[in-house]
Amino acid sequence: MGADMSMPKGSNTPVPATALRVELGRRSGPGVPDADASALLLVAGKVRSDGDFVFYNQPEHASGAVRHEGKRRSGDLVTDTLFVDLAHVETPIERIVLAASADGGTFGQIPGLYIEVRDAVDARVVARFDSTGATVETAFVLGELYRRQGGWKFRAVGQGYSSGLEGLATDFGITVDEPQHPTPPPMPQLTPSDPVPAGPAAPGPLAPPHPAGPVLPQHPAPVSPGPQPPPTAPVRLSKVTLTKAAPSVSLAKQGGTSGALRVNLNWQVRKQLPGWGGRPGGSGALDLDLCALYELADGRKGVVQALGNAFGSVNRPPYIHLDGDDRTGAVSSGENLTVNLDHTRDFRRILVFVTIYQGASSFADLHATVTLQPQHGAPVDFSLDECTVPSTVCALALLTNTGGDLVVRREARYLVPERGVSPQRTVDRAYGWGMNWTPGRK
Repeated sequence: MGADMSMPKGSNTPVPATALRVELGRRSGPGVPDADASALLLVAGKVRSDGDFVFYNQPEHASGAVRHEGKRRSGDLVTDTLFVDLAHVETPIERIVLAASADGGTFGQIPGLYIEVRDAVDARVVARFDSTGATVETAFVLGELYRRQGGWKFRAVGQGYSSGLEGLATDFGITVDEPQHPTPPPMPQLTPSDPVPAGPAAPGPLAPPHPAGPVLPQHPAPVSPGPQPPPTAPVRLSKVTLTKAAPSVSLAKQGGTSGALRVNLNWQVRKQLPGWGGRPGGSGALDLDLCALYELADGRKGVVQALGNAFGSVNRPPYIHLDGDDRTGAVSSGENLTVNLDHTRDFRRILVFVTIYQGASSFADLHATVTLQPQHGAPVDFSLDECTVPSTVCALALLTNTGGDLVVRREARYLVPERGVSPQRTVDRAYGWGMNWTPGRK
């Protein structure tokens, strides 16, 4: 199917590939709301549990068959992508509903809305549906993948809701919970053997009207729904997306006053990067390092990073810990920092940044998403803009203690090191940290 051939509403087509990328696309512009992709895995028209709902706050199904890969912007085109591996969809699942929800407006305000299904191997378009005529809808079922005679097909649906993602989700059996004081998950605990920066000022090392529900085609349910996924907590739909126009948010106003704050960076390589030395996860592959400069209230400064094993600690100064060194950028892992919000009073400022350790000479053609997930309250996320300069270090977010509250500011600032100056020293100079750096390795 050609990229410009849109299916009529209600039509269907066979899906010959098993590994798919499902792209929700739209045009951006002044006053245009954001839109988010989601998927529901159904048995007899309903989810088996809330774990069968894949969206921005629950980005991967337990089976690994469906995952939310995040947004990408190219000019005025914004896409949000789901990866679907049909070969690993559990046998009881008969349908995967592919939906979109508007954030901050209605679909009548969103031009150029479409869904496109591509072969994940060769990027060939196997199905496309352009949705038109939207008015007050705030959620849409754009299409569905369903089993038929031992294979899979895609159907163009185009059914709207005026009750948003919550209305859509609850109609398929999702339990939506937006409590004022949610029960927090356990705070991560580190053992005394976890490394901490040496000395009180360790600078760290250096590196170079709503219907009852949509009328969707029903398919015979299997005799037995099969094994059920483990029960999950009710899903939370709230989130905060930082933009150039609205770059800051107070964690306290979002409920993030205590517990753990996880900062995640995940990325996708859209095509071979300049100087890229290998395939993802392979020898010489792209290796990004998530790092944090910190300044504590007592004046101590330092860095948390993989270089020199400066992983930090959540239970002792600097109350920041790097969870690992991931080289894949997978949405289920990526690079993660944990900040202990129980010690907010001990922070003056924290700058989260990312460096290219090896595998590329710049961030060009790399799509990355940053998510700050507080233990209490709504997640905060943003995407990085396209990199157009030879940058090997990007300042992601600045967290500043303002009257006992941490305020998160989106930076998304690509920096270009001078010849002979490391990425770490470059970001230090740009933000006036004033640290002394020595060579290091990991």
